[in-house]
Order: sequence, then C-alpha cells, then structure tokens
Amino acid sequence: MTTRFEVPADHPAFPGHFPGRPILPGVVLLDAVLQAAGLGQAHLLRAKFIAPVLPGDAVEISLAPRAGGRVGFTCVSGGRTVLSGELACAPAP
Repeated sequence: MTTRFEVPADHPAFPGHFPGRPILPGVVLLDAVLQAAGLGQAHLLRAKFIAPVLPGDAVEISLAPRAGGRVGFTCVSGGRTVLSGELACAPAP
C-alpha cells in the first residue's frame, strides 16, 4: 500500500526546528507512517532517517506487511528515500 502527503510550508513543527533551515521533525514523519498504516499504537522496531524533509515537500509512504504482525515502511521525497523502518503492531491492552 502506498499513500502520499504534502508537508505544508506553514506546518506548526517548523518554527524553531531549525531557525534558518526548517526541517520536519522525525516524530511528525513517524506519525504520518502510523496514520498511513492505520495503527493507533505500534512498537517502532527500527527507523533510519536518511535525508531531511523540507517545507512544501511531498512524501510517499509505502507499507509492506511482514510476518508476525510487522509492517515495513519506506518514505520517499523528491526521488530519494528519507526514512525506512519497521513497526510491530501493539498488543491489545
């Protein structure tokens, strides 16, 4: 499954992160992955941030189901991978 979103230039995470060179905080990108996967909660097994996501960038999130309730993900922006990793579905409370 693949989904796409655009990071608005006026996203509230940009001010202060970082002054003069705004980049999208990793936690915002990981939240977009969770939303795309439809998971309210999950365990982050691994994540590798490879390149920054800038104001106005479009990000394509690709999800790949894996064995054992795991989900692999890759985020691509501007033709380059910006994040990759794997989630495990959180156990029911």
